Amino acid sequence: GAGKGTQGVKIVDELEIPQLSTGDMLREAVAAGTEIGKKAKEVMASGGLVSDDIVIGIIADRIKEPDCKSGFILDGFPRTLPQAKALDAMLAKNGESVSLVMAFDVDQAVLEDRVCGRWMDKASGRSYHVKYAPPKSMKMGPDGKPIPSTMKDDITGNALYQRPDDTAEALKKRLDSYNKQTVPILDHYAPHGIVKRVDGGRNIHEVWADVQGKLSSGN
Repeated sequence: GAGKGTQGVKIVDELEIPQLSTGDMLREAVAAGTEIGKKAKEVMASGGLVSDDIVIGIIADRIKEPDCKSGFILDGFPRTLPQAKALDAMLAKNGESVSLVMAFDVDQAVLEDRVCGRWMDKASGRSYHVKYAPPKSMKMGPDGKPIPSTMKDDITGNALYQRPDDTAEALKKRLDSYNKQTVPILDHYAPHGIVKRVDGGRNIHEVWADVQGKLSSGN
């Protein structure tokens, strides 16, 4: 909802470095049958949560690949202070460190508007929004809300769906968790002068101009 996914794709193109999602890396490590991937597979098979140590190990393996030699973007990690400290320790072993943390600040009312109006196409990942990017097929009901059966992908005609956590109630829980667990990461990195704040409440082009400026100037 804050726009990090949208801006992340642009940053990848701008810097020509990969964006690494912990979920994707986990699946790739399991599929490849790496040592750490086997450990992750055992945990997931038993219905457990993959530990921070395993995730750090998977990141450590992935960033040895040639496409990461000029750097990489971590998407969805770290989310807690212990994860941030574990990441720092892992990078320090190779004389590396986190060089930039970009925080997208968005007002809760704006987030709710963005998130609760979002509909997705499961197959392609294409995202639509009732207000900002509606599918061509959308028809509104008498209650002013879209009729679910009319929400179809523009290209394939497949039925769109709303993620279970794209509701006002789920968003509040996610924001509470973010404020308690993730915001302390910003305080952790702030003394290093690497936290850059972006007003994510503006339109995509304005946000991108700000992101570009902070990437090139470091301010």
